[in-house]
Amino acid sequence: MAATSLGTPWGLRRAAQAFARSHFLRSNAKLSFRRILCSFPVAVTGSSASGVSQTVQALKGDVDVLLNGVGEKSTIKEVKNILEMARRASLRREVLHTNFLTPPVVKESMQVLEKLADVKAIAQGGYPQAERCRISVGHPEELTSDPDIIAALSVTGNFQFEPCSHGDFLGAILGTGISREKLGDIILQGEQGAQVLVVPELVDFLMSSLGKVGNVSVSCSKIPLISLDYEPPRTKSFKTVEASLRVDALASAGFKISRSKLVDLISNGNVRVNWTPVKTKGTTLKTGDIVSISGMGRLKIGEINTTRKGKSAVELIRYL
Repeated sequence: MAATSLGTPWGLRRAAQAFARSHFLRSNAKLSFRRILCSFPVAVTGSSASGVSQTVQALKGDVDVLLNGVGEKSTIKEVKNILEMARRASLRREVLHTNFLTPPVVKESMQVLEKLADVKAIAQGGYPQAERCRISVGHPEELTSDPDIIAALSVTGNFQFEPCSHGDFLGAILGTGISREKLGDIILQGEQGAQVLVVPELVDFLMSSLGKVGNVSVSCSKIPLISLDYEPPRTKSFKTVEASLRVDALASAGFKISRSKLVDLISNGNVRVNWTPVKTKGTTLKTGDIVSISGMGRLKIGEINTTRKGKSAVELIRYL
């Protein structure tokens, strides 16, 4: 009777979940996709009504354990997709690559992938301080060096009398039809223009399609990554004492704007926390969070201490 129940999709899923949780919680060894797939004597090759392989469904318990601690729902969804990519890469012994990812997704994904014994992961953004990165995943025997998956372009023009912002360059590039996930960081070069990180397959397209940024005519040329001209961001730190850690309180103090104006910016979708749009002024912030406002820059939440009166003394780090 036990063997019969194990052979059902329900029984297999329950067994897989029990195995994954006990394996993860009771052992310091890394998890293995291949080991999990081979641990059950009953093979199920059919598909469910939704068209999803029952073997993949059986792994759901293990994935849920791996994702413990990942916060934002949007981040969880992206990390799940990367885990599925890693599973395919490991089983097929091939190397696969993501598009450019936001910093929270890169951080959470790399932490999860480090728990897998039969998967190696490499994150690259083109230069050491890069925020947006691509992740390559594969079997350790296949992923033996950093893949060549990032290209750099120099976008030059006469910006002396009409300087352009990061948003101007981004808008002009996206205006050619390229999607955001195909672009990495944009490094501003003042009067000279900017350097842009991009997936290699779009280099020729951008070189022929990008003719203007704002009202300035530009030309594009491919440059080696070693020629990127970057420097650590300049910051200014200060402290504020607030009654709460809500985004409307800390961001208004950090950007020196009224709370009513900040609420309007939130309503218009112009405020992001960790690169995700904020939907309510009551969103609570914590140390390490990045708040960005379109056209105004970024703010990092530093150390938080409680005062004798029960308020919060917060270090705010403004990117200049």
